[in-house]
Amino acid sequence: MAWSWRYEGTSGGSVEGPTETFGSQADAESWIGQTWRELAASGVTSVALVEDDRVEYRMSLLPTAE
Repeated sequence: MAWSWRYEGTSGGSVEGPTETFGSQADAESWIGQTWRELAASGVTSVALVEDDRVEYRMSLLPTAE
């Protein structure tokens, strides 16, 4: 099973991003933990973790309002 990230911009549509694939969910989550700042700086506002064609979950890369 291959894990990857799908990237979304401010309008909610797909945007380009790295085409990394991972052998496990843990590897994919570790990678996003290390690169989310760079992705957010390039215009990615949310990501979806995908296993093959199934979306496991989505999460925002935007800072939380305080």
